[in-house]
Amino acid sequence: MCKLFKKKKLPLSESLLQIKKDIKKRQKRPVLLPLLTLEEQFLIQQIKEMTRKLNQNNVTRTKAYLDFYNAHPEIHWAFLGHMVSRNGGWNMTDLKGGQLSRLLTRKEAQVYFSFLERGNWLIFQDAFPQFLLYEASKLYQQNLFYLLPHFHVSVFMESVWNDFWVRQDKYTLTVAQIINEQSYLEDRVISNSHYKKEVFDTLEFKLQDLLDLNHILFPFEEKGKVRLIGQTLHQFKSVRERILLGKRLYSILFADEKRLKSVENWAKKVQHSGSRKDYWPHIFNHVDEGLPGFLLKSRVKSCELTKGSPRIYSPRLEMAWRNRKHKPAEIGDWYKDWEIIYYLKQDKELVDGEILHEYCKTLEKFELAAIAKKAISILD
Repeated sequence: MCKLFKKKKLPLSESLLQIKKDIKKRQKRPVLLPLLTLEEQFLIQQIKEMTRKLNQNNVTRTKAYLDFYNAHPEIHWAFLGHMVSRNGGWNMTDLKGGQLSRLLTRKEAQVYFSFLERGNWLIFQDAFPQFLLYEASKLYQQNLFYLLPHFHVSVFMESVWNDFWVRQDKYTLTVAQIINEQSYLEDRVISNSHYKKEVFDTLEFKLQDLLDLNHILFPFEEKGKVRLIGQTLHQFKSVRERILLGKRLYSILFADEKRLKSVENWAKKVQHSGSRKDYWPHIFNHVDEGLPGFLLKSRVKSCELTKGSPRIYSPRLEMAWRNRKHKPAEIGDWYKDWEIIYYLKQDKELVDGEILHEYCKTLEKFELAAIAKKAISILD
């Protein structure tokens, strides 16, 4: 029995039962894959090269997701992935910015960036070949998902993509991709002994529990002003909580067509740079405006700068971190327990996405924590 599910489960729909049956069939196939034609080999090589080229850093990945969504708006996860990846970039540059950099040592910042970057890189190298194979299937008007094993994609996603090709169920495909990417990360990053020791046993408590670091923000314009919606993840180590968060974020983005259009328009208008200036230039700047000795005064109150305060430094990604070379992704299929399919059932819970107050309080907490640390260092 899968420990991920605590409530009594309702029966699966006929379509989900069919997906379950198809996955079981694929799990029993021979290990050796059939020989490929020259055309298939060329397509696989093209997809791998394109994925490698676009997987240079958070900015290139984030743009690639949006470009794909603009070309194929039926693939909802591409836009969800784009918006969440923007947040990943902001978290990366925070480590060198005007608040978090005052709370972490250089080594801690390096380790935490490595953790964020590895996860961002892994998700892209798993998800984007699936997108490109779908694009090729549309181009050739032929189901090409039998090639997914050559990209080490889970049998779970093979079955869901084949189902999508027939039924065009956008919700099932999107939630399946949420499940897939979070489960894919579990063994490779979240349960990795290195990150467990260096991040979760130290920085998670220091940052996440203390400062509510994991805000996922979706900016959009309304009446000439940038507003924020989103959610906060409080239990990053729980794959169940990350999947449920993904479903809530999907609902926030796509349940309201008018709001979706507003977020889309903002994303197309504002190119992702990694700097939080992208959405709030009145609070953040990619140029450091800080003055020596200014750190003992709080700058932020109710998401506004106090009078005469410099903006918070939030650098562009290219100025904060160099591109990293990654070792190849670990091979192996995360899919083991069929009951994870229950996550594909549609939730009826309405999510309003209110996050502004919580986020404003977090900015104030950062300021107070930095002031406290500065005061202690002066006394020492």
